[in-house]
Amino acid sequence: MTSQREDLFSCVCNEDAEALRQLLQDEDEMRNQLLSRTDEAGRSALMVGGLLGRTAAVKTLATHGAEVNQQTLRGYTALHFASCWGHVETVRALLKLGADTKIQNFRGERPVDLARKYSRPDCEKCLLVGEAEQDFTSYLDHVKDVISESETSLTKEERNLSSRVLAAKTTWLQTVTGAEVLHYKNQRRDLDDSLQHILNKLANAQ
Repeated sequence: MTSQREDLFSCVCNEDAEALRQLLQDEDEMRNQLLSRTDEAGRSALMVGGLLGRTAAVKTLATHGAEVNQQTLRGYTALHFASCWGHVETVRALLKLGADTKIQNFRGERPVDLARKYSRPDCEKCLLVGEAEQDFTSYLDHVKDVISESETSLTKEERNLSSRVLAAKTTWLQTVTGAEVLHYKNQRRDLDDSLQHILNKLANAQ
């Protein structure tokens, strides 16, 4: 490895946050080139951080532009590595940074599959909740887009109802703490119950 790349991986392994920040102070292009470099196993510095459970280093790398969902040639991401090695705090950090729970490796395994395979129950639970949150967030965004694109087809009362319901669900997502999988499922069910007649109307109008 080049000297600068060695320094990067050393900072991650030793979780030397200050040295890592200094190393990543270069201009965007040079920093991105450094962050994209891999070790002999094809792993980025962020992936190594996930594998070793170096949560602070993972956060620093991501905030400086490291690709959270970058994959090895065999499809592994930092979230895969953190999950199979049982680093639940790193898993939580990666989820907050936007790590995709549904990316599969070359065997078709998601991070939660590896957590289950290697008996990492804390990581498995965290990933199941993270997946539920991502699913609900994606569905909420989809409903917002559908209603926004066809807003002129709705009555004033329907627009007001949609606005209230979507705002309430968005606020819930932004403020909820300690939610379980069931809570996200219940929120989606409530969203459907509240807006189903509007969504049906828009679907029939197409």
